[in-house]
Amino acid sequence: MSRRPREGARPAFRQWRAGRPFWGGLLLALGGVEVLLTLKASLDVILHVGMQGLAGYLLPVVMLLCGVLILFNPAQRLFYSVIGVLVSLGTWLTSNLGGFFIGLLLGVVGSCLAFGWLPDQEPRVSRRRRKEAKAARTAPHPLERKTGQTA
Repeated sequence: MSRRPREGARPAFRQWRAGRPFWGGLLLALGGVEVLLTLKASLDVILHVGMQGLAGYLLPVVMLLCGVLILFNPAQRLFYSVIGVLVSLGTWLTSNLGGFFIGLLLGVVGSCLAFGWLPDQEPRVSRRRRKEAKAARTAPHPLERKTGQTA
């Protein structure tokens, strides 16, 4: 049975996603969006006003930008993830306790995922396939007799 190449948008997206720290960049960008959205909350909801000047809006925008840059420029992921984690921690002071902790945690976890991502790794083999491969290696050869001698 020959395997023909898959066609369509979903396999193309999977291939694109496999070549970059997708979840790290996505979580960092979502953390930036969440912090930006909490800045627009009403005064009844805001817990900690912080510096409402430029830094309150600048840090979440930098988080969002670092997340997008990690997705589209994975070669520079280390620099963007370090900047992302520092900016995420900075939102604690400037933006409603880091977007009620949610944006802060999303940014830190996303940055750590992007920092730890390694390109060009072999795909992980499932436990079932490892077990099947081990069984195939240890199975007796069909030409062997029951006594263990070859014909």
